[in-house]
Amino acid sequence: MTGPTSAYAAHAVALCAGAAVWLAMVRDTGVRRARVLFVDVSTESDPPWSRWRPHLLQTLERVRDTARGRREWWCVPVAVLLAALGGSVLPLVAGAVAVPLVGRWLRRRAGAREAERAATAVAALCGAVVGELRAGREPGQALLAALRERPAGADPSATPTSGGRLGDAEAAVLAAARFGGDVPAALRQAAEAPGLEGLSGMAACWRVAVDGGAGLATGLERLEAALREDRRRREELRAHLAGAWSTVVVLALLPCAGLGLGAALGAEPLRVLLHTPGGLACLAVGVFLEAAGLYWACRIVRGAEAA
Repeated sequence: MTGPTSAYAAHAVALCAGAAVWLAMVRDTGVRRARVLFVDVSTESDPPWSRWRPHLLQTLERVRDTARGRREWWCVPVAVLLAALGGSVLPLVAGAVAVPLVGRWLRRRAGAREAERAATAVAALCGAVVGELRAGREPGQALLAALRERPAGADPSATPTSGGRLGDAEAAVLAAARFGGDVPAALRQAAEAPGLEGLSGMAACWRVAVDGGAGLATGLERLEAALREDRRRREELRAHLAGAWSTVVVLALLPCAGLGLGAALGAEPLRVLLHTPGGLACLAVGVFLEAAGLYWACRIVRGAEAA
């Protein structure tokens, strides 16, 4: 099968694969759960195949959860599809190499989101401690009460410490505040975690208030204002750089668009790239230039973010 027929077949396979991914990843979970609940109430007039629908839906639900938890493994079916269309093992090798790289990138993004949430929790903690101090509590009692408050977005069924503001570092701070330990030292140790750097300022305010008799509530109030202002500046910078990131993504997808256009015209670009010496050379040079361009563009945008 060659020519336009093979191109149509490739397009049909890609369309089916995309539809399967969409059905597995995008569809509303509430609809599936409602179907699972209602199909269990079956009658004798139901067809035999309807009894297997709940099990099939539950299996799809587990597959969807696994796919979301290990999204880097989606590189494997994409590589298998390209290998089948191009008749070469090179896409399989590329897919095997891409799995750890994509996993590292996804973990980095997840870590950045966790750091953002932790920074927001530190600012909220400062505000909660200020409120408790204004109510007349002692500093240690105010910190305990603020840490025991459930942060926004926490699981209602979770205990106060399991869904706390400071994550794994909360236990040491709670122990220091409850038993009269060195609270500033515990706060500085907790500030070493990503996103919790603001706790070092809280430790400094605490130390100054204890040693010099300064007002702790006033210092924490100023610290909270500074942390929220810093977060606002980061959000504004991220909004300004959204256009640059969009340009990087569009430029990265242009080679894929060129391959699709070539397949639509019947040029069979995968066969040329994977089975001819000139195509292999062009593929190697293109992959190198694509990686170098993406690295340079990301470095420019991240440099602007860091500045």
